[in-house]
Amino acid sequence: MPPVPKPQEPIVLWITPPDPTPWAVFFLLQELKLNCLVKSCRPDDLKKPPFIDINPYGLTPAIEDPNTNLTLWETGAIFQYIIETYDTEHRLSYTTPKERALCNQWLFFQASEQTIYYSQAGWWTHIHTEKVPSVIERHHTRIKRILGVTERVLSKKGEDKQWLVGDKMTFADMAFVTWNCRLVALLGQSYDQVWEGFPRTRAWHEKMARLPSWNRALAWQRQGSLMDQQGLK
Repeated sequence: MPPVPKPQEPIVLWITPPDPTPWAVFFLLQELKLNCLVKSCRPDDLKKPPFIDINPYGLTPAIEDPNTNLTLWETGAIFQYIIETYDTEHRLSYTTPKERALCNQWLFFQASEQTIYYSQAGWWTHIHTEKVPSVIERHHTRIKRILGVTERVLSKKGEDKQWLVGDKMTFADMAFVTWNCRLVALLGQSYDQVWEGFPRTRAWHEKMARLPSWNRALAWQRQGSLMDQQGLK
């Protein structure tokens, strides 16, 4: 599908507010200044119409783009679609095959490692009724390992190139922000403690966490109306 101009009609983004993952898509849409309409879905409604007809797996995020008549789920697929369709100036991407492949490598790593182990750490630490210390420790260790991967890569790059690919922020960098914002809760440590041993990764994360687009995402997450819909207040 060739790139198209900024959407005339808003892209519908389905979210479950407590889940960090959908906010990565919101972050990307905000950074590209794309008009979007956020629809909040209660966790116990994910497996019911209308949402189950949008994503048969019953998890957010999902998008509906009326400008291209596309309904899409899976965060990585949504990221790739938004970039290929709407990042016409390549602000958050590259045109060269090598850099494009590297961005996708990091996107897949984020989906298969960070999202999986961070979310499982949250489950075993805060939700599962029986606390199993060995399982919690394993997931905490895996989180540190994932942080170590980005630290190792960033530490080999110059101070002016503190991004995963090339010398600018791309969608691959942005994909990591939402779950890294949950480190304090996941690890049960102070903010400074979770970043011990990972100074480059901390600086990289904080550059993105200061962006107006991410602050807009945070503001939306704190909206009372969304929390009310989830029965969280």
